[in-house]
Amino acid sequence: MKTLVTASGFVITGVILTILVALLHLAIGGLEMFGKPDKQAQAFKLSPTFLTQPEAKIMLANQGIYNCLLGVLLLATYAMLLAHFNLLLVVWRLLLGFIVIAGAYGGWSVTKKIWLIQMLPALVALVLICL
Repeated sequence: MKTLVTASGFVITGVILTILVALLHLAIGGLEMFGKPDKQAQAFKLSPTFLTQPEAKIMLANQGIYNCLLGVLLLATYAMLLAHFNLLLVVWRLLLGFIVIAGAYGGWSVTKKIWLIQMLPALVALVLICL
């Protein structure tokens, strides 16, 4: 069985690049959620006037949480794959947890309908696979 220690240089480079991509997604998500409008306008080529609108702030924050969760997912799956535990259920629990978090935020920030459509089915599935 191949491990990180016995992997080729290409694989090790891919691992390092993947970790950098995860960190990039965390940074992008942070900028989307917490950045100042002038920095967001510069980074995403958007009008500063547009970014002062409450709807634009909510949109960017909602998008930012997805980017942050993607970064966390990349880092967490790296750690889990090295551990070789019951990977399928762990990854499913992790992904479902992220969907619950994103659904909770979306329901709070955009529309409560997201709680029913996105968060509730993921929460039920999460509970069932944890039993």
